[in-house]
Amino acid sequence: MKSIFKNVVVITSFTLLTRMLGFFFRIYLSRAIGAEALGLYQVALSVFMVLLTLVSSGFTLIISRMTASYRVGANRKAMDTLVSTSMIVGLLVSVILCVVIFLFRNLFANLFTDQNCMNILIILLPSLIFSAVYSVFRGAMWGNDNYFGLCASELLEQVVKIVICVLVLASGMTALQNAMSVAWSFTLSCFVSAFFVMLLYFFYGGRMGKPSKIYRKLIKQSAPITGVRVAGSFVQPLIALILPAQLILAGYTSSQAMSLYGIAIGMTFPFLFVPSTLIGSLSTALVPDISMAIVQNDSDHIQRRVSSSLIFALFVSFLIVPCFMAVGDKLGTFLYNEPLSGKLLQYSAWIMIPMGLNNITSAILNSAGLEVKSFLNFVIGGVFLFFSVFFLTKFIGINALIVGEGLSTSISAFLNILMLKKKLNIKIDILKNMFLMILFCIPTIALTSFVSALFGYVLPPFLDIVISISISMAMFTLLCVVFNVVNFSFYIIKFKEKFAGKVKNMGKRRAK
Repeated sequence: MKSIFKNVVVITSFTLLTRMLGFFFRIYLSRAIGAEALGLYQVALSVFMVLLTLVSSGFTLIISRMTASYRVGANRKAMDTLVSTSMIVGLLVSVILCVVIFLFRNLFANLFTDQNCMNILIILLPSLIFSAVYSVFRGAMWGNDNYFGLCASELLEQVVKIVICVLVLASGMTALQNAMSVAWSFTLSCFVSAFFVMLLYFFYGGRMGKPSKIYRKLIKQSAPITGVRVAGSFVQPLIALILPAQLILAGYTSSQAMSLYGIAIGMTFPFLFVPSTLIGSLSTALVPDISMAIVQNDSDHIQRRVSSSLIFALFVSFLIVPCFMAVGDKLGTFLYNEPLSGKLLQYSAWIMIPMGLNNITSAILNSAGLEVKSFLNFVIGGVFLFFSVFFLTKFIGINALIVGEGLSTSISAFLNILMLKKKLNIKIDILKNMFLMILFCIPTIALTSFVSALFGYVLPPFLDIVISISISMAMFTLLCVVFNVVNFSFYIIKFKEKFAGKVKNMGKRRAK
């Protein structure tokens, strides 16, 4: 079976670059359009993501999984037919959705606290059609382990979005005009990425066969996943609609409520997804890897993959927590000129731990065909998020979102781990490692805070933040190595074995 190490390296390299561009772009946006416009765009985008989930989520995963299974049997004709049939179904669904939303736009506008959000949603609608095309070719390339093409298309989409947005934004524009400009940049970037991934698919030898009745099998398998993910995707738009309303009931104006939502969702929470750059890369590579292992009934391989992946997710998540808890306030002020964003980051940094576990366990459950089980766990966690926002906002304001997200991801991650142990019949023992990492965070936070306080007197903010974060990560990693919490030598040995094997194979080819 192909080594997962190379796939993770490729995905991570591209994802780091893509996320870095997106991160700096978000900083630019927050300064260029302001918190209110960012809030308007985020609310409209949260509703759009429900439609996008309906169009693409189930297809992408099922096409990937079916392609991986066809690879085991070397059934190239079935792979080609799958792509063509999926394309027809995806385009049909996306066009119908666009027509329905456009014709009944006055009815849908009643969903929003601010009616201007509907205008932004209309601009985003063509992205559904482009995303339908993108998801089909993405699924086929994913199932064929062609991660380079996938990552390159995502990077291009990010670049195009940034370029277009910078060109169309202008000084003196209203909050609504700014939000609409960002929406246009999103739509045009989706078109470019869909066209690019289609070219890559054919460039790498992909073909489209004659459509067949396989669409029944495709719809039958993807419908439960799509239904599950669509139902799950309603959580964010519900929060986007309820939270500003609850803030208004708590005494804030509509503009203040949108600004607070924009600060939390648009400025603070993106920081919490920093660990997912690495964890998400591993998750992407795990789906076809574990799917093929299940087809081949390789239980030992599954056990090793799951155990090492959970420890890796924990380490990456814990590595960032002390950084944000110690210098989060300085990050918010330096990057966004918004002290509240930094304070919220310090309060919410711990959420990255259950979020990382939830990310990796959901991917493993999906690869094992347990999407419905994973969804039920997500719903249970989502209930706590909903009630926290609905009942706690009047007491603790925007902090209710942090409490809700923390409870939601913690409960979902815990239930996912129990499900993995039961359904895959494997042993999962991470409590000891987690406890040690929690202990390691205490001296790391103390040291980082002390160093940052000293550097704050003599260094510019940028150098203060960079050096302090570097010391924090080095300190935490050193503690993990000394106490053997994460076995880095295992990965080094595997890399050396892989490198030695390649050198040996090159020598044999030259000898011939």
